[in-house]
Amino acid sequence: MLEDDTKRAAHRALVDRILTGDGKASTEQRSRAFNDEGLAPPLSALISKITSTPVRVNATDLAVAGCTEDEVFELVICAAVGHSTRLYDAGLAALAEAISEEAPGHAS
Repeated sequence: MLEDDTKRAAHRALVDRILTGDGKASTEQRSRAFNDEGLAPPLSALISKITSTPVRVNATDLAVAGCTEDEVFELVICAAVGHSTRLYDAGLAALAEAISEEAPGHAS
């Protein structure tokens, strides 16, 4: 259990750093990218592509008008970490549900 706590603490530290630490993109933009919501085009299209079909992202997608390379990099990282966090949480929830269904006395 201690190892799990250490991993969760490391993840929380990562999320805190990318969302509130020093950066070129605003904390609001980073939060919106992390949650994949509320960004205006063309950033919304880029972030959506990062979370749905990242292998299809190309140089044109990354040349987002009005953003520096540093800002785009930060927003892409926020989107990727946010998406992976949601997938991980969903996997843990599914695992917990499956385990509880297998528990003795579970009514099916």
